[in-house]
Amino acid sequence: MADRLVLLCGTSFSGKSTVARVLAERLPARVVSLDEINERRGLWGGDGIPVEEWMRTHEVARVEVRELLGSGTSVVVDDTSSPRFLRDGWRALAAAEDVGFTLVYVDVDHATVRTRRAENRLDPRRQDVTDAVLEQHLAEFEPPGDDEDAVRIRSADDFFRSGGWGGS
Repeated sequence: MADRLVLLCGTSFSGKSTVARVLAERLPARVVSLDEINERRGLWGGDGIPVEEWMRTHEVARVEVRELLGSGTSVVVDDTSSPRFLRDGWRALAAAEDVGFTLVYVDVDHATVRTRRAENRLDPRRQDVTDAVLEQHLAEFEPPGDDEDAVRIRSADDFFRSGGWGGS
């Protein structure tokens, strides 16, 4: 399969990181995780991160993705990808690098998200997301529009059952 950029989209606790790992293994591709970049930068999204810092994290991710694509490596970007202008930016980067682009929307209802977050709180190895940060995130999340040609899934298995590689 030709080089491609796969952009994940979905709320926190939707299962994007699990989907990213499965997709990266099957493609093969490298995962660029914005949460991991934030961690390297000493930031934790569960407490809220100022917009300026998120934009810096996105720029670090864009540099990493360009380098990987330039070396002939497919990439899966693990991020919430909200709002739309961020998705449009990744789409433009894929076009500029002349690689395929697939937007994968991990669409999980808010009740499931809250249940997963509650389960996360039981694991002492996992960092928490405050109630205020999660609720603001859920209220402001901008799902892909019909014109974005997103592959809509609830899990990695759904992606492969759906035939997966929509988009350009």
